[in-house]
Amino acid sequence: MIDLFSGLDAWVIVSLTLALTFVLAFEFINGFHDTANAVATVIYTKAMPPHLAVFFSGVFNFLGVLLGGVGVAYAIVHLLPVELLINVNTGHGLAMVFSLLAAAITWNLGTWYFGIPASSSHTLIGSILGVGLANALLSDIPLGDGVNWQKAIDIAMSLVLSPMAGFAVAALVLIGLKWWRPLSKMHKTPDQRRKLDDKKHPPFWNRLVLVISAMGVSFVHGSNDGQKGIGLIMLVLIGIVPAKFVLDLNSTTYQIERTRDATLHLSQFYQRNAATLGEFLALGKAQASDLPEQFSCNPQQTEPTIAALQSSLAGVTDYRALSAEKRVEVRRYLLCLDDTAKKVGKLPGLEPREKADLDKLRKDLTATTEYAPFWVIVAVALALGLGTMVGWKRVVLTVGEKIGKQGMTYAQGMSAQITAACAIGMANVFSLPVSTTHVLSSGVAGTMVANKSGLQGGTVKTILLAWVLTLPASMGLAAGLFWLATKAIS
Repeated sequence: MIDLFSGLDAWVIVSLTLALTFVLAFEFINGFHDTANAVATVIYTKAMPPHLAVFFSGVFNFLGVLLGGVGVAYAIVHLLPVELLINVNTGHGLAMVFSLLAAAITWNLGTWYFGIPASSSHTLIGSILGVGLANALLSDIPLGDGVNWQKAIDIAMSLVLSPMAGFAVAALVLIGLKWWRPLSKMHKTPDQRRKLDDKKHPPFWNRLVLVISAMGVSFVHGSNDGQKGIGLIMLVLIGIVPAKFVLDLNSTTYQIERTRDATLHLSQFYQRNAATLGEFLALGKAQASDLPEQFSCNPQQTEPTIAALQSSLAGVTDYRALSAEKRVEVRRYLLCLDDTAKKVGKLPGLEPREKADLDKLRKDLTATTEYAPFWVIVAVALALGLGTMVGWKRVVLTVGEKIGKQGMTYAQGMSAQITAACAIGMANVFSLPVSTTHVLSSGVAGTMVANKSGLQGGTVKTILLAWVLTLPASMGLAAGLFWLATKAIS
């Protein structure tokens, strides 16, 4: 990070500083916006004192970011089409980043202020989609090419299905607990416990499970949501100072050789499957000299792109030895080859074994482009962890008392938290962004139904309205801001 600002013009330094501040502000707001979802049950059931719960939640959010990897981060980044990612310039990058961040922060603060458990994930994804579609309209390209729709569909499915799964699984867990221990004190609410037993805290084992599961939710929340901030910072760095961040300059010689070898094996893979892929890739019909001066990602240019990339990497043992323009060029080729390979993997006719080989080649291709410097991970972890320690009160009461017609029992809290921790943890494994807010809130709602407590229609309608409106509202806001920013720059 020491040489981040070296050699940059003053206006670029100011822009970069502001952009990084915006991203970290988003993560800080994300922290206190979503914290209540991780600690609501453990605070409401008095398993932990509020400030102790919030402190440890912040610590586990911090650890979740540090140890979570970057799979979800680049799932977010690749919502934008490959053409926009490979042709971004400083002005365009600034407009894109500031627009989507301003839209996301505005919606997050508004829903937090009114105590509505809205989703930061939906907000961020909607903002990115809005920028992508606005860019398509402004650039006179088809709307279908303005967003990576396949990635958007995959993410949308995870966002839609995860709350449904949370609702059903949490309900089943509670039913199982009631069948196993129907007379247990874990089926009491905190008020019932205080009136009947004159005790403030839940029974020991229930308290232990509540605390552990709450910290588990905090950890997986940090891992999933923290990566979204990492992805945003990488968008900022690549868009504003591409020469320093389009490739991982700390890549070892072995990693660079592995990337170069992947292009050779990719070429061999395509030749091996020429009967199936020949027409789609125009194999044997294009030369390296056929690459257009203004590079665009076209499957019909795959062979020339592979040849150009191998030529660019010939003899390279350190990415720092490449000129700034050459680094940008190498990244364009790598992203394009990965995008084409992803499309090839979905074509009919390829054997499962061949598809598995192609997936491994894609990982090698992107090993030096899908990365995050350690200082980025630490900065996001600190912002999310510190944000977690403030602002939790507004949503705790909503989750604890206003979803169901009666207060939450200890068993309901355990069921909802265990379900949320497992669901988000699984999403992390498959590099899918999900909403901690909606998974946990729907889990609480599922336990209320299973407990025959009934749901408070007003609160449920408010949460559902926020769930429905967040995506289009953030899309529209981001698109409008991007349009204004682009007009101002031009």
